[in-house]
Amino acid sequence: MPKLSIATRDKLSGVSSATLTTTLFKRGLRNQFMQDVGPVGQYAKRMVGEAFTMRYIPAREDLNPINVFEDHKHPQRKAVEECPPGSVFVIDSRKNPRAASAGSILVTRLMVRGVAGIVTDGGFRDSSEIALLDFPSYHNRPSAPTNLVLHQALDINVPIGCGDVPVFPGDIVVGDGDGVVVIPFEMVDQIADEAVEMTAYEDFVTEEVRKGRSIQGLYPATEEKSRIDFAIWRKRHGR
Repeated sequence: MPKLSIATRDKLSGVSSATLTTTLFKRGLRNQFMQDVGPVGQYAKRMVGEAFTMRYIPAREDLNPINVFEDHKHPQRKAVEECPPGSVFVIDSRKNPRAASAGSILVTRLMVRGVAGIVTDGGFRDSSEIALLDFPSYHNRPSAPTNLVLHQALDINVPIGCGDVPVFPGDIVVGDGDGVVVIPFEMVDQIADEAVEMTAYEDFVTEEVRKGRSIQGLYPATEEKSRIDFAIWRKRHGR
């Protein structure tokens, strides 16, 4: 799986999902923000990492009894132990939160192993416990029933859909307080650079608007004065 550079990871850690979606939109990508997927808790830092995926299908009762977990090769258990440190574990639960995608014990195991975060378009059981972990976790809503009553884990590290977004293994997944955005790996360095530039300008604009300045000609920068003022601001702030 391709690896994200430290420099690009640091850049993505300082930009918002809103800025990233706009940057992606400028390149023609309109559907990179996961729908109906939000943070379980509040996190001090943004989630950034390469996607390591798992796919659920609807459970067939004769193939999905409780004793399937006795098999060390069970895809869910295997994925929790194999998701690489620094990656984000992304689960395709078919946008169905009626049964849990995982619970606090599995999420804690991922955290201890150094994984960067977990995302599902289904739900988590023990969500109140997960919310207390210093570990970025994103889902649709809380869900108590075990995954076995509804979901059957089938594939690991294959292309999936999560929150209506296509996710390929190695894509870069970024999460913040708004939600989760997926960046194709082949363009992530350029997207990160552009997002850093955009963030700097928006920070400048925010300061100006708080001072009472009109957004006309400022946001976007359609007047030369805005560009000159921004250059002065950047020099003063070292941005």
